[in-house]
Amino acid sequence: MQRKDVVIPLSPPFVDERGEIQNLAEAAFGSALVITSRAGAIRANHYHKTDFHYCWLQRGRVVYYYRPVESQSAPIERTVGPGEVFYTPPMEEHAMRFLEDSVMLCFARNSRAMANYEADTVRVRLIS
Repeated sequence: MQRKDVVIPLSPPFVDERGEIQNLAEAAFGSALVITSRAGAIRANHYHKTDFHYCWLQRGRVVYYYRPVESQSAPIERTVGPGEVFYTPPMEEHAMRFLEDSVMLCFARNSRAMANYEADTVRVRLIS
């Protein structure tokens, strides 16, 4: 079953005289990453067996592609802009094509130590 949308609606920020606090995601995370990408770059083209991740696009634009593992249907495409959070669950093929130079923060369930990451990641050719 495919999800309706990958973008997670954000709750209103807490605002007072000091500024504001915007909650991006609530979950137990094993890693947090900052990923920079150049316009035209392709990332992912894989799925994770157990890992999930929330990504907050700080700057830039990306087309996010996704579909269930081993689906033969065309992937769903969603353009994500600055300030949006998008979610990838386990067992979902996904890929990203960056339309602009971009900065993205990603929060993942699992540790991103290379051995852990490689054991949980299955590469596919979702886009080229």
